[in-house]
Amino acid sequence: MSAPTIPETPSAVPPDRAFFEVLRTIGLFRRVMEPYFARHGISQAQWGVLINLHCAAKNGDGSMRLADLVEKLLVRPPSVTHVVERLRVAGLIVRECSATDHRAKVVRLTVAGRELVERVLKQHGRQIALVLAGLDGEEQTQLRGLLGKLNSHLESVAPHDVIAEGSAFADGAAGESED
Repeated sequence: MSAPTIPETPSAVPPDRAFFEVLRTIGLFRRVMEPYFARHGISQAQWGVLINLHCAAKNGDGSMRLADLVEKLLVRPPSVTHVVERLRVAGLIVRECSATDHRAKVVRLTVAGRELVERVLKQHGRQIALVLAGLDGEEQTQLRGLLGKLNSHLESVAPHDVIAEGSAFADGAAGESED
């Protein structure tokens, strides 16, 4: 893949300033969300795994392969393995061999894991509303469009053979950490 070309576009805001604001927003987002998840006894990274397993269960497939979680969360395999192990020890998920491919590991929610996800989801809409309350509805729509455009661009220039640490909350989880 050739190196991306950097477009020459005049801008009132220097690109490094926009980049800084994105990084600052990610940091502030973490500062707001970490205590929220901590009140439920989990981390943002753990929520990312739990909500993906919850969605898989709702779609009829009660489990996910670890490789699929890696792809969904945009994290390195060791990061997912670490998070999954902590969730397993906490009794929120089970990890087992795939019924169709014994080389692959799959994980699924336990009853306790499903109950925790349901408890978090009861409050999650309010938390998201709190996070986005600084923007009116039109601005939230604009933000979604701009972030979608930026995500598409980053997907086109990101190396496909390397999965970056961290993730965006495509499923409601932002900034995955390793715990």
